[in-house]
Amino acid sequence: MSTTTRNRRDLCPGVFRPWPAEDGHLVRLRVPGGQLASGALAALVEVARAHGDGRVHLTGRANLQLRGLGDVSPAVVDAIEATGLLPSRTHELVRNVMASPLTGRVGGRADVRPVVAALDRLLCADRALAALPGRFLFVLDDGRGDLADRSCDLGLVALDDGLAQLRVGPSWGAVVPLASAAACLVGLARRFLDVRGEGPEAPWHVAELPVPLVEPTPPDRRALVVSPPMPYGIVPGGCHVEAPDGVVDPASVADAVVVTPWRGVLVTR
Repeated sequence: MSTTTRNRRDLCPGVFRPWPAEDGHLVRLRVPGGQLASGALAALVEVARAHGDGRVHLTGRANLQLRGLGDVSPAVVDAIEATGLLPSRTHELVRNVMASPLTGRVGGRADVRPVVAALDRLLCADRALAALPGRFLFVLDDGRGDLADRSCDLGLVALDDGLAQLRVGPSWGAVVPLASAAACLVGLARRFLDVRGEGPEAPWHVAELPVPLVEPTPPDRRALVVSPPMPYGIVPGGCHVEAPDGVVDPASVADAVVVTPWRGVLVTR
């Protein structure tokens, strides 16, 4: 396990925990699986123009940021909430769920979008899980291996259309049905909170625990799959539009988009 020593609590930004950057306040919006409802990104661009630097920024975790904000007043919060990108005020910092962007559209062994939705719902329904660190990350790979190189706290790799092997920090966990995978991951997240302790020295990540969260399991051979990142341009199922310097071009905004972990937007067909 990691020997990282913490001396402060996590300060990862959110709407209710803005970061005071040089160009004004920064807020981050979590987008589980990168899945955006129709019109949500265009609505957020309008919020950025009205209250910030006029641009929507992407992160390497497929989340969204607004920069150059003045005080994050109730009016700004209301404008952000109206986009539909802030479904939970209490759990906004912990909805860190990354998934294969093309899952359920093209390729992969399984559609993990239902797992993303169930995981987000269960996270937000559990009051205790609001205490997860803002950098605690779930990574769901649909079996194509595009997120195999991403470190995570908890996650899974689909083995076929009904089974997945869990990822637990740097190790592997049990093989479980996809239908119950979200509940298994939430159970492990609760266990992490139970064993991490409290105070500024408490670990932010599973890999920082002094002992393994679960007894490691050998990986299923099907879980050891790797593929390169999605290229920019036309891809099966849509067009992957690069966001130069992580800034979304409003002209590329369409009704149906998926934010990708490679600072791009997948415009789906």
